[in-house]
Amino acid sequence: MIGRLKGVLAYKQPPWLMIDVGGVGYELEAPMSTIYDLPEMGREVVLFTHYAVKEDSVALYGFLTEAERRLFRDVQKVSGIGAKIALAILSGVSVGEFSRLVAASDVSALTRIPGIGKKTAERIVVELRDRASDFAQAGAALRAGGVPQDPVTEASVALQQLGYKPAEISRLLRDAPSGADSEGLIRHALKSALKT
Repeated sequence: MIGRLKGVLAYKQPPWLMIDVGGVGYELEAPMSTIYDLPEMGREVVLFTHYAVKEDSVALYGFLTEAERRLFRDVQKVSGIGAKIALAILSGVSVGEFSRLVAASDVSALTRIPGIGKKTAERIVVELRDRASDFAQAGAALRAGGVPQDPVTEASVALQQLGYKPAEISRLLRDAPSGADSEGLIRHALKSALKT
């Protein structure tokens, strides 16, 4: 099983990516939450992966954080949800926002995510409510366990957990000072958010 890839971002055409790992190109499908925060092409990237084997296909999915991968896996345990809808969830809301919506039983907000109808949203709430608070914390546990991430990724994850959407985070970090650590990037983003 492939759990993590570290290589050069060779191709990016949402939802598809290709990571060159020692001359081998791994093609992955990724949610927009990951694609928004990827570096420019030709730069190194580290992705957590989910390897899926079915009767007639093999697929590899990539995520910038362990929290995204865990949500992708857990949400597919809900009856009627497959990889396509799991990717749509991650593309539509951050892990922290999804956790909040499930904990609050906000069925109407969940139905705004493409592919999720009222019955599916109700099943999500019923089946995942007890684990909702665990989703956002999943990434922090693994990062603390020794998987180093660059300051921009760490800042992005922290801002997502504060409720910012990936597109907002990209905008808030766009003119951040180069070489800043994750704390400096978070401070810069929060100051930028207050100005807008």
